[in-house]
Amino acid sequence: MTLDRARELILPQTRFGGGYNRNAVRLILGEVQREHGQAAVDGLIREFDLGQVFGLKPGTDFAGVGR
Repeated sequence: MTLDRARELILPQTRFGGGYNRNAVRLILGEVQREHGQAAVDGLIREFDLGQVFGLKPGTDFAGVGR
């Protein structure tokens, strides 16, 4: 998954909020982490303010999510 595609998928999730959307974002971040590393995940968390929206924090390991 490209980072641009991850952004396209994350944006609508942040608009709706909620538990199911949080889990969807965690799955996306897991895929990003496996392909692009922790720095890319941390950048997306900051870019979309996922700490405020879903309580996700930079430095969290999402690589095992969805496996």
